[in-house]
Amino acid sequence: MATITNFLCKPPSPLPINPKFNPTYSQFSSFFTKPKPVITKLETRRTQVIIKAKAASSTRKVDSDERVQQVHSIEEFDEALKKAKNKLVVVEYAASHSYHSRKIYPFMVDLSRTCNDVEFLLVMGDESEKTKELCKRENIDQVPHFSFYKSMEKIHEEEGIGPDELVGDVLYYGDNHSAVVQLHNREDVEKLIEDHKTDQKLIVLDVGLKHCGPCVKVYPTVLKLSRQMVDTVVFARMNGDENDSCMQFLKDMDVVEVPTFLFIRDGEICGRYVGSGKGELVGEILRYQGVRVT
Repeated sequence: MATITNFLCKPPSPLPINPKFNPTYSQFSSFFTKPKPVITKLETRRTQVIIKAKAASSTRKVDSDERVQQVHSIEEFDEALKKAKNKLVVVEYAASHSYHSRKIYPFMVDLSRTCNDVEFLLVMGDESEKTKELCKRENIDQVPHFSFYKSMEKIHEEEGIGPDELVGDVLYYGDNHSAVVQLHNREDVEKLIEDHKTDQKLIVLDVGLKHCGPCVKVYPTVLKLSRQMVDTVVFARMNGDENDSCMQFLKDMDVVEVPTFLFIRDGEICGRYVGSGKGELVGEILRYQGVRVT
């Protein structure tokens, strides 16, 4: 086992960044002319955040959904992003004829009531020429489409997703409400380790990248475990591409694939797991807690 000090002294190694989202859209003229098939349908629920939604009606009653703001033009859209500052902003692009848009909308409303630190916007692409112009500017060609913004910058987007994926994305990118300790530099990591040197708790450090699909996929499991194991395990997370300090820290730790989970106890790194398998992650945590896994 190496101490954290010795571990950080290793020479840095290259860390490739492979953005998850690289879509190819069809002609914008085809947008909103006919319903698009949903890409993914998930029936399970990952976290306590998912609430059973009411059956979606054919008419949206946006005025009664006080936490979801409908925007009607480019000007309103830009103003909403500006007003949100560094909060996460989740934008759903929808169409009145889209069955899948209507189906997922109640889940977004329920999610908005749970995540008070996240702003939610709705754009009905076929509402007017102004909303069509907005969709054209944002390169939206299929619905339902979700875009995620921070500080007026688009950080992630998905199309044709189900409730599970929507919740996972919001939890991953909207970290203010998270039960997982958020680490933003090397000093944060060192302080966390120092704070738990003597309390016998295992530290599980989730290392990833902002645009890493497997990192987003496994994060709801990390959140759920952080609540279930609060008495014995401390969960923390760092995104390597958040800033230069984080990226250098990942290089110092020889992280070449993400997500990587580092297991730290008594100030020492005692192991790591690379991957996004839920069962494997749980098994590794139990193993490093000293629990026999059969």
